[in-house]
Amino acid sequence: MGTRISFTRPDGQPAEGYLASAAKANAPGVVVIQEWWGLQDQIKGICDRFALAGYDALAPDLYAGTVIPYHDIDAAFAEMNSLNFLDATDQIVRGAAQFLLKASPKVAICGFCMGGAVAALAAVRVPELSAAISFYGLAPEDVAKPADVKVPMQGHFANDDDFVTPEKAAAFEAAMQAAGKPFEAYRYDAGHAFMNEQRTVHDRHCAEEAWGRVREFLTRHLG
Repeated sequence: MGTRISFTRPDGQPAEGYLASAAKANAPGVVVIQEWWGLQDQIKGICDRFALAGYDALAPDLYAGTVIPYHDIDAAFAEMNSLNFLDATDQIVRGAAQFLLKASPKVAICGFCMGGAVAALAAVRVPELSAAISFYGLAPEDVAKPADVKVPMQGHFANDDDFVTPEKAAAFEAAMQAAGKPFEAYRYDAGHAFMNEQRTVHDRHCAEEAWGRVREFLTRHLG
């Protein structure tokens, strides 16, 4: 449904990503951020689903073409650790938001796993955004303090998660509340990455429930 495109980072350098466009003009936009596997077909499918729901969706390629197979956790971990998260957020993600704003009145971000951490960073560092959604991913507090979050956020967390544990999710929610930031937190009796229908951890019921909440949140904040 979508296509690979090039866009320009704020520093003038080129970047690439997968764009799926809504079948209407002036559609709101969503920047979709990949898991640690790279910009693979499942993330492209998320963009396609957003487009069918009436959003222009752009997934920037944070790994510049590298895609890791699901079985190779070591390679995914190494690729994620080699990513400069601040530069990726400030340049690639912000460039994607700026690209969407050429045709969209408002833009949100939605990230999964590693992309959830990037979404939390972007909620602090990317001024073009109007809302942020994080699925089972959070950024370290020393680079993305809850008090510095600039947009309404929605978080989706798994109760069976060794990466973003329920304790970490609860601490982030408490910090957002203490800072007076608009934040919706949802917890699911599922495992990490339950939205990914290509993996055995996928939970259809929880994924559909989360998708409905995402749609309602975006309607409120993007129109």
